[in-house]
Amino acid sequence: MGSTTEPDREKVKAFAGQILSDIGTAVQGALSYIGDKLGIFKAMAAADGPVTVEELADKTGLNARYLREWLGAMTAARYVDYDPATARYFLPPEHAAVLADENHPFFLGGFIQQSVPLASMAPRVAEAFRTGKGVAQNAYPPEMFEAMERTSAGMYKHQLIRRWLPAMPQVEEKLRAGGAALDVGCGSGRAAITIAQAFPNARVVGFDSHLGSIERARANAKAAGLGDRVRFEVVDCTRLPAHEFDFISTFDVVHDSADPLGLVTSIRNALTSDGTYLLVEMNVSPNVNENINPLGKLMYSASTLYCLTTSMAQGGAAIGALMGEPKVRELAARAGFLSFRRLPVRDPFSALFELRP
Repeated sequence: MGSTTEPDREKVKAFAGQILSDIGTAVQGALSYIGDKLGIFKAMAAADGPVTVEELADKTGLNARYLREWLGAMTAARYVDYDPATARYFLPPEHAAVLADENHPFFLGGFIQQSVPLASMAPRVAEAFRTGKGVAQNAYPPEMFEAMERTSAGMYKHQLIRRWLPAMPQVEEKLRAGGAALDVGCGSGRAAITIAQAFPNARVVGFDSHLGSIERARANAKAAGLGDRVRFEVVDCTRLPAHEFDFISTFDVVHDSADPLGLVTSIRNALTSDGTYLLVEMNVSPNVNENINPLGKLMYSASTLYCLTTSMAQGGAAIGALMGEPKVRELAARAGFLSFRRLPVRDPFSALFELRP
């Protein structure tokens, strides 16, 4: 039987307010998606100061009435400043960096874009709650993978070459000398392309089991002028060629894997005797009580709607995105790695681990 104790009325009111705020955030996120997709944020960032609704309509070619309502939501959410005396709206430069500048380290447009395709899968994930099965990766709309690419692009552009690889001098030395690098679970290929650009002598390969991502990766390499230098293939990454690569990387891949131990073991066997594996996962804890923060809220939600269910669709381990360092250590030890080091790189989103045979 349930408790007969009457709930505290003030606590009820406070929690109801929290729920309203969260629902507002969810649906306002859909409007942020529209602002990103239609280039409204970029138009406001490029404007010479505050704009009226009509001026923004002229700049974007969009309907003024929709823009007025959209701007109301952005003002209420404190994304945009509004001056009632002049009826003008302004996107502060600090907000523009996050919403409109794809070259800024704190740009989050990819996360905004990802929110709608993720939410669109909720009915199918709800059914998986009943069956205990999962939703296959191929069931997600192509925009999901475009958004993933945008989400990780800044990480590779601002962190991988400038901060992460310098923490492993032996890797840089190998790549400069023409060593072989492999990005496992390469997605749209941005990490492999970034490595190839930074190390012209290196032999760079990207493997992924998802055909759509490999097609995007090949197109991206061609657009970057690297179509003949970076090879992308659809591969079962639990069956990698032995002793071939000086450097292997995975970026937020292991927790998605149906067979994480098989994957990490395969990576160990694919390394040369003095090779290095860079395993990157989210900078979170495996303990729920230590994830009661905005990043934990985001990652548990994204994990339920994608990471967990795509693994379960394959009858997999279903680790989930919040695996934490203890699980990484366990997998490394069971796979036979003798050297394990968490790199001394402080990053709010990523935890970096150097594994060596």
